[in-house]
Amino acid sequence: MNANNIKMGKAPSIADRILFEDNHIIVFQKLPGEISQGDKTGDLSLPDLLKTYIKNKYNKPGNVFLGVVHRIDRPVGGVMVFARTSKALGRLNESVRNGDFRKTYLAVTYKAPEQTEGEIRQYLVKNQKLNKSFLSNEKDAQAKEAILKYKLLASSDRYHLIEVDLLTGRHHQIRVQLASMGCIIKGDLKYNAPRSNPDGSISLYAYKLDLVHPVSKEKMQFTAKLPKEEPWLSLSKSLNE
Repeated sequence: MNANNIKMGKAPSIADRILFEDNHIIVFQKLPGEISQGDKTGDLSLPDLLKTYIKNKYNKPGNVFLGVVHRIDRPVGGVMVFARTSKALGRLNESVRNGDFRKTYLAVTYKAPEQTEGEIRQYLVKNQKLNKSFLSNEKDAQAKEAILKYKLLASSDRYHLIEVDLLTGRHHQIRVQLASMGCIIKGDLKYNAPRSNPDGSISLYAYKLDLVHPVSKEKMQFTAKLPKEEPWLSLSKSLNE
């Protein structure tokens, strides 16, 4: 599903993509092409859409509060959680800082990693002008440490499915760090993919989200629906085995 389809109203409805909802949080499946938070493009963002949904569903007067807990790159799809109250937002932000908020991604790459699993620790610098991140070193004052764990789940003749456990949340972190191993994500032109995906997405999904509910303290896990197309269909069979 690309951005054009979203703008033309062909995307699944907001209600159909809500994975969980109560008075404190909304867990939602973002489509590639949608914006996690308002930006300089001025395009309609997910908070805008969800605020309208809440306002209409509950007949709320005035402004609707919706806090952005984390972001997903525009060409990436997957699970997101938004806070419906400032208290919930504060507690979720604290859980992110404490490491109680776990994000697991799936990436389709052109090449398999040399080792089937491992950990990558590097330093990244964001270039604001290019909207791109680059490898650096700890001596660079602008650099931030980026850590992730990865595991090769499946392979086909052309593509490979890698699970990524994101331990820090740096700009374009997964895209840069996988590319640094030669495992470029399918369709990611910004990080040297040979061609784009037809819909403008990149083959990276925020697949699983583990969190502690900010009020009930219940441990919760949510899983995204993956695209029903190749190479996702054949590669993701391993997830159900």
